[in-house]
Amino acid sequence: MKRKFWNWVRDADTGARTLVLNGEISESTWFGDEVTPGIFRDELCSCEGDITVWINSPGGDCFAAAQIYNMLMNYKGNVKVRIDGLAASAASVIAMAGNTVEMSPVAMLMIHNPATVSIGDEHEMKKAIDMLSEVKESIINAYEIKTGMGRGKISNLMDAESWMNAKKAVELGFADSIMFADDEKDDGTEIEAMMFSRAAVTNSFLSKFKTEKQSDNRIDAESLNKRLFLIAH
Repeated sequence: MKRKFWNWVRDADTGARTLVLNGEISESTWFGDEVTPGIFRDELCSCEGDITVWINSPGGDCFAAAQIYNMLMNYKGNVKVRIDGLAASAASVIAMAGNTVEMSPVAMLMIHNPATVSIGDEHEMKKAIDMLSEVKESIINAYEIKTGMGRGKISNLMDAESWMNAKKAVELGFADSIMFADDEKDDGTEIEAMMFSRAAVTNSFLSKFKTEKQSDNRIDAESLNKRLFLIAH
């Protein structure tokens, strides 16, 4: 087994356990490996009690993420997920296993469609498309359980590759609360709920480009009147 993408930390005073997921999920381990998942499961179940899962990851292998999600969902103790930087792609699936999900006010969560690389003829391409479709449906299951959102809306968010700040993630149900926030303190300012959609930005740019392209061929009213005057005389 090569470099692990997780690490366990135990508080010396309380004995509380923290699972740290940092970096790419299964960069060079887990997939096609019978040993790595077993090691993770053994470490997870080596003790009882509540655990905290800190996530800062751009994502990675969706099948590794699915197994980690399942193990955390089956864990007997309470699982608190804390996103302190980024939970993108497959890492966002793992985050959905938390009984509670907290996000740093400067953290981001991103969901998108699964992707793969396939080589072969049209039949192989069709198999890859069908596989990705099924993987997407399985990912939607995790998001649906956590957020209670309709599958169609979740699918649209994934199609658009949606980036959410902490407030938007809470608003949509992907997270439960914002870390360090003081509910009793109100200074009149609020964190704005923002979501970035790559597809929306691309479509907006293309629409603007087409509009500008069309405007170059337009004839202004004064020129048109002059032409009509010449025709009439």
